[in-house]
Amino acid sequence: MTYNSIPISEGFEIISGGTPKRTVKSYWNGDIPWISIKDFNDEYRYLLNTEDYINNEGLRNSSTNILDKNDIIISARGTVGKINMIRKPMAFNQSCYGLRAREGIEAKYGYFAIKNSIRELQSHAYGSVFSTITKVTFDNIEIPKPKLSEQKVIGNILSSLDDKIENNNAIIANLEEQAQTIFKSWFIDFEPFKDEKFTDSELGRFPEGWKKISLENIATFKNGLAMQKFRPETEQDSLPVLKIKELRANKTDSSSDRCTVDIPKEVLIENGDIIFSWSGSLLVEVWTGGTAGLNQHLFKVSSNKYNKWFYYYWTKFFLNQFVAIARDRATTMGHIKRSHLKEAKVLIPDDVTLGEMDKVMDPIISKIINLGVQNKKLEELRDTLLPKLMSGEIQVEEAVETE
Repeated sequence: MTYNSIPISEGFEIISGGTPKRTVKSYWNGDIPWISIKDFNDEYRYLLNTEDYINNEGLRNSSTNILDKNDIIISARGTVGKINMIRKPMAFNQSCYGLRAREGIEAKYGYFAIKNSIRELQSHAYGSVFSTITKVTFDNIEIPKPKLSEQKVIGNILSSLDDKIENNNAIIANLEEQAQTIFKSWFIDFEPFKDEKFTDSELGRFPEGWKKISLENIATFKNGLAMQKFRPETEQDSLPVLKIKELRANKTDSSSDRCTVDIPKEVLIENGDIIFSWSGSLLVEVWTGGTAGLNQHLFKVSSNKYNKWFYYYWTKFFLNQFVAIARDRATTMGHIKRSHLKEAKVLIPDDVTLGEMDKVMDPIISKIINLGVQNKKLEELRDTLLPKLMSGEIQVEEAVETE
């Protein structure tokens, strides 16, 4: 079955944005969220927060407009094609367009229909310095228009997967916050050990019986390889390459470089591996984006002696310090050296205490990994269903009587 199609501009009112004068301070720091491209969130359907806020005076004295709940916001200049829905009233700048569903278009369905057409939309962008689309672009791109009852079913199917992903992300964020709070309580504030004897050292006091050694001695920091040297002969016999872009998103995509499957085992990345980018954008993350080849400028962090949580949160603890070092060293791309891993000192409790800590932290890190892997499967299912539902290749049962 093939659905009839309509231009986006026929299904949606296209709304322009604007910016109150920055020089007029009285326009800013109000209670109206104001969207710019930096606020878009790739992990969630909804745009949750904005960095800037304006007030009613700024709203009245500029060309910005207010979007309502379930309107769509799409980036139109620079990084074209980022897309979110609006959860609460928000204003927005001229680098974005707001899209408000007209009669006959169900909002959630419309969001996914446009998202399915993002690549086509991006192909219409022009500009030698900044990629740009205009209102006319929405006249030239069509989306399917099933009956309203089918739109609602399609929207509900896809949004239920998005909702599960967003819920998992919220749980992961909460688990991370819990784990870091516990880690600080143990290793920085020593809250459970305040009644024990402490050892004095040139680096501070810590519980008696604990050891202080270098970060580099609790784990192996294996650097990735220049994966352009391992180009695959065919797409089928290849793996995606994990670079900083992929680490930041915790996933690979169709734009990721590829490498042969015959890479050294030491740089083969699997779900649950701890990855530390030590050059450029410094990040420490639990990878759940599937099997990949590790590119240079990233460490695979592992240990045969200590559990994953231990070396993950110690590495994460020093991240701000490493970022500052890299910034001071930056010429073209800041980085740290292995000597900085040696200079970073960690505390190791006695075996009994560490074993008790493992009982608390191991389940947390395992749940973070399991939820991340589950999200990848949900995203794959959603991204597989999306074009098939839009094309009518997969038909849905009508939720209401035929119109």
